[in-house]
Amino acid sequence: MDESITTPNARPLIEAMKQALRREGLTYAQLAPRLGLSEASVKRLFSQGRFTLAQVLAICAATGTELADLAGASRRRAVEKRELSLAQERALADEPRLLLLFHLLAQGRSIAEIARDYHLRGTEATRLLAQLDRLKLIDWLPGDRVRLKVPRDFAWRSDGPVRRRYGPEVLKEFLLDRFRGERALLRFEVRELSEASLQLLRRKLEKLAHEVAELAELDAALPSERRISTGVAVAIRPWVYSLATALKAVP
Repeated sequence: MDESITTPNARPLIEAMKQALRREGLTYAQLAPRLGLSEASVKRLFSQGRFTLAQVLAICAATGTELADLAGASRRRAVEKRELSLAQERALADEPRLLLLFHLLAQGRSIAEIARDYHLRGTEATRLLAQLDRLKLIDWLPGDRVRLKVPRDFAWRSDGPVRRRYGPEVLKEFLLDRFRGERALLRFEVRELSEASLQLLRRKLEKLAHEVAELAELDAALPSERRISTGVAVAIRPWVYSLATALKAVP
């Protein structure tokens, strides 16, 4: 049996394979027959990261990439910085329209789509795009094309300017909903767990957060009208409700 060779920490290898596919202009639909799978199964492979050696070698053959080159690209991606610089975050936090434009570009929106849906056009769009280019967040290319200069799955600094300014407000607005309907789900559990169980649960939630980013990148090639802007909140911490604390017996 050809066993899976990847692990939950193999994202750099997955990213290197995806980069090779993009370089050759190969879609998942075009890759699927070479792996003897459906397009949906290929998407699951890249989402879950459970590749066999035979599948990795087939992707190397399809993209004209040597396995050693793929491994080298994987190692380079493993050390890539996933956070923006403080200066970049400050500039985005200071100007909401600039932050909005960068967010939309990072989600795979084209400049034309953004101009149509968000009325970012003319001199304002030119100014904001030039500013993102100066900040080295994008390359603004001829024909109003954009290439991101940061990893698509970058993370905001946990105590950085963007989260400090917008984090509490965004989370409060997000939770002000009844979470009804087939597209929504809210579960809030309070349980007593051991330290080992707490750490296991944390790792599972981290994996889920990575899978959200992976699915978003897989869907980035779809037309914007087939994508739904979706919020996902993942959180865990030791916590006791203040009412329970107040009701504790005083010794």
